[in-house]
Amino acid sequence: MKIGIVCYPTFGGSGVVATELGKALADHGHQVHFITYSQPARLDFFSENLFYHEVSVSNYPLFDYAPYELALSSKMVDVVRFENLDLLHVHYAIPHASAAFMAKQILATYGIHIPVVTTLHGTDITLVGRDLTYKPVVTFSINQSDGVTAVSEDLKRATYDHFDIHKDIKVIPNFIDLNRFSLKAKDHFKKAIAPQGERILVHTSNFRKVKRTQDVVHIFQKILEKVPAKLLMVGDGPERVNCEQLCRDLKVCEHTRFLGKQDAIEEILSVGDLFVMPSEAESFGLAALEAMACKVPVISSNTGGLPELNINGVTGYMNDVGDIAGMAKNAIHILEDDARLAVFKENALKRAKEFELSLILPMYVDFYTEVIAQSKKAVLNK
Repeated sequence: MKIGIVCYPTFGGSGVVATELGKALADHGHQVHFITYSQPARLDFFSENLFYHEVSVSNYPLFDYAPYELALSSKMVDVVRFENLDLLHVHYAIPHASAAFMAKQILATYGIHIPVVTTLHGTDITLVGRDLTYKPVVTFSINQSDGVTAVSEDLKRATYDHFDIHKDIKVIPNFIDLNRFSLKAKDHFKKAIAPQGERILVHTSNFRKVKRTQDVVHIFQKILEKVPAKLLMVGDGPERVNCEQLCRDLKVCEHTRFLGKQDAIEEILSVGDLFVMPSEAESFGLAALEAMACKVPVISSNTGGLPELNINGVTGYMNDVGDIAGMAKNAIHILEDDARLAVFKENALKRAKEFELSLILPMYVDFYTEVIAQSKKAVLNK
């Protein structure tokens, strides 16, 4: 198949999933064309089956805001026409699904009927999509897609609850590449971080309020009262400065390191003993899955799609959003006993293997095949 993938080219979950999916499809012989405004962050190697098409936006002074959606639609039309694509797969509803609808209508004037698959990732539904400014466009774009997927059952339910959606939504969960995300031999790094054998806690995020990063620091402060530990805060964003100040206020700075954005996150996770994710909302919890693949159990909230990933009392523990005391208590329970920690680590890896890329990729390929067949049938019946 020749597949066009439209995504945000960032470190965010939707961009990461889209890029890794495209790379895997290319490895399996499909031709994949990425269409976005800059090269995706993880599209960092050459493959004969991978192509990148940059969306250039005009700086015409008439516009206060660059019309990216129009430029994106035009680029989709161009790539579909001249690369003879079989399908467009757009990740994140705004503006990609609506831009794809416009591209589809333009292509129809050329006698080209391109099916569109839209994958919903989370905040495009739970945050942005509920904004009255965008809700009609999101609803229309989803209903006009030829196929729709969501990364969790919870996100599927939320979509139906908050939008007037008539399309079937297929749940295809996020996945993990165990060739990349696995326990690495980083004993020297672990010794440098925790020279006295302290437990190492890890948090990774974009440091937005929804991630409740200050809760991570509060949880860590309570853990320190019972278990010698270190905290690695990975990522960057608007809440980082507040977290740094909170570390000073709680006097845990000497035990905390802010590492900023990191590409080789699997190397950091490999020295971790516990991953902390107290988020207010998570459609799936991809960062938690990456930790589990590196044999790191998870302390998380019980929101969104996290209960579909983190098995309470087996791969870690879950508590209500904001339950700092409960999360700290459960973290201490795991960390204070070597044998118990070892069991949780093994359980985390075992669970991660259920989301291995080789198991999820065929679900997408089968769905593409089904959507293309249905689209051809619909055209013939017109």
